[in-house]
Amino acid sequence: MIPFLWLILLTHIRWVNTADLANVSTSQVLNIFILAGQSNMSGRGGVINHGQNGLANETWDGVIPPECQSNPNILRLNAGFQWIEAQEPLHQDIDLGKVCGVGPGMSFANSVLKRDPSIGVIGLVPCAIGGTNISEWARGGVLYNHMIRRTEAALQGGGKLQALLWYQGESDTETLEDAKLYRFRLKRLFKNVLRDLQSPTLPVIQVALASSIGSYMEQVRKAQLSINLPNVRTVDAKGLPVGMDYVHITTLAQVQLGQMLADTFLQTHQTTQAVLLPVQTETVTSNAPRRCSNFVLDLLLGPFR
Repeated sequence: MIPFLWLILLTHIRWVNTADLANVSTSQVLNIFILAGQSNMSGRGGVINHGQNGLANETWDGVIPPECQSNPNILRLNAGFQWIEAQEPLHQDIDLGKVCGVGPGMSFANSVLKRDPSIGVIGLVPCAIGGTNISEWARGGVLYNHMIRRTEAALQGGGKLQALLWYQGESDTETLEDAKLYRFRLKRLFKNVLRDLQSPTLPVIQVALASSIGSYMEQVRKAQLSINLPNVRTVDAKGLPVGMDYVHITTLAQVQLGQMLADTFLQTHQTTQAVLLPVQTETVTSNAPRRCSNFVLDLLLGPFR
């Protein structure tokens, strides 16, 4: 199976140079958000399975809610490492193994802009891949490297990294071993990302599961809800409507989730900004994330599900 996946990966190689990243003016400071995890972050809202006898025949219904409409102030880094105006499905050229639909990203970005128009241009960096276990996101692996390198590429234009939005864990509900190891693996992942992006104060906003594909959902949720890292905030998706496949949340649920993520980010952002305000004559050290460098050529991901 692994050699087959690598063969598919090799068919999607793209050599990237600095010129590919220069189509956004450096004066246009982007507020950059990483979207990572598995299918519910990638987006399956509106994806319908017409298959029979267990055979998949999926299509996206093409319905884009008003909260997810395009906006010239919302960009996304596409698979070619270029900034383009964002539109649903955000992961259509990243999560190549499945039909993508509506995810939380556009609802999140529109909600942030609506509530804080002064924030400026938002740059979304889609990195989620459906069906992936958290062990596949370990430091040094293909998925992890892909996320780091796409983020480094996004920062080449002079943007500011604002948060990592993470929604993953359904695949880790299949075995008790994975569920037991989830908390350790998740904490290690977040610590590695902050270190490798040289952003020790970067907010990480994770989503606690609304659904699962195995019997150990509560063990994984408990692990997610017990993460006690200072930068990590958790949005609980439990109770959001789930589609007929019992795994993927619906389009309306994705809209609501995006707004919940925006609420959490803005609360965190406002608190951070308040901390950074000068107080009389005291010296205040900025906690703003530092820009990443050393962009490396990357392989685009092929199907993983």
